[in-house]
Amino acid sequence: MNFLPIIKELARAYQEFEGYSSAHIRGLGLLPVQFDVIATLANQPPMSFKQLGEKTLISKSSLTGVVERMVQKGFIAIQENPDDARSHLLKLTTKGQKTFEKVFPDHLKHLELVFQKLSKKEAKEVEESLKLLRTIFTK
Repeated sequence: MNFLPIIKELARAYQEFEGYSSAHIRGLGLLPVQFDVIATLANQPPMSFKQLGEKTLISKSSLTGVVERMVQKGFIAIQENPDDARSHLLKLTTKGQKTFEKVFPDHLKHLELVFQKLSKKEAKEVEESLKLLRTIFTK
């Protein structure tokens, strides 16, 4: 089986999505990694660095720097973890929550502009195909 065309199309699709999405996020005044963190922490109880890393697309090596810069900008607060003195919990500040409430709905509308080009059947087929593809890589 020649699977290279699948890999090529998957990579191209991701690159196109990332370019479309990132340009809009930057236009809203955020970096894509900042948007990812804000969207992950929004409306959630405080979480550890480890939990945040598992729920975002940010590499573990980059996460600490991203979080530190977001703390400096007032988007995130760090608090002690009452269950584990060795770790800290992260949560959005009021500024971070307000930013989420402003940018998240706007970004969803931006993405909807392209995803509405798919019929409901096509959207479901794409979703199922991507799920199948993901499962072949999971242990």
